[in-house]
Amino acid sequence: MDNSDTTPAKAEDIWVALGLLTRLPLPQREWNGTRGAAKAAWAYPVAGLVVGLLACALGAVLTRFSLPAGMTAAAILLALSLLTGAMHEDGLADAADGLWGGNTPERRLHIMKDSHIGAYGVIALITGFALRWSALAALLTAGWLWTPVLVAAITSRAAMAYVMDALPNARSSGLSSLTGRPGKPATRIAAGITAVAVLLGFGFSGLWLLAVAILTPFLCATVARHKIGGQTGDILGATQQATEITVLGTICVLLL
Repeated sequence: MDNSDTTPAKAEDIWVALGLLTRLPLPQREWNGTRGAAKAAWAYPVAGLVVGLLACALGAVLTRFSLPAGMTAAAILLALSLLTGAMHEDGLADAADGLWGGNTPERRLHIMKDSHIGAYGVIALITGFALRWSALAALLTAGWLWTPVLVAAITSRAAMAYVMDALPNARSSGLSSLTGRPGKPATRIAAGITAVAVLLGFGFSGLWLLAVAILTPFLCATVARHKIGGQTGDILGATQQATEITVLGTICVLLL
């Protein structure tokens, strides 16, 4: 793919990010074919914000009707999954199966590409949903909704941009390979958006959140580099899920 357009950010990138990371029914728009899709990675946090706003709107309506916190939390998680086509959850399951189900990089990549889900994938999905649900239910019970969900949605998408830039593609085919690598400028913009969102939401106590939001994708990238020598779309999805979980858990520690 020709990446001759080196401008770090363009408004059209937001449209591309929404197209890549959501299943929203977006109207067709012309796309500059000389600009690599990975350049839109700076806007991944913006896509996370849009998804988070829609999920929070549902949560606010359900809370208005006095639905129990646990059921509202489950509905928010369902909305987050449906809005993204469960692509991140699918990545988590495939990454868990591959990274821990194979004994060589080639075998791990083969397992990750298999459409069937294994025991590690099931365990990862159940654990991931349980951790996210318990955190959201606790926050909703304490009267928190918008800030935690939006910050978690934003930071977890920025984490994907970091891993895309930090690691080469582990295979020559697949969505991650076709998308490419964003480069430092786009990654830094994503990080900047995340920092602003966290500090606006939590003030200086948000520095703990930023530390977690940095450490989690770093650890995900380290494991992926060791296990398969790079990243794939599944690794990016697993990174998003892991970061959302650790950020929500840290928010619980800060607020509850």
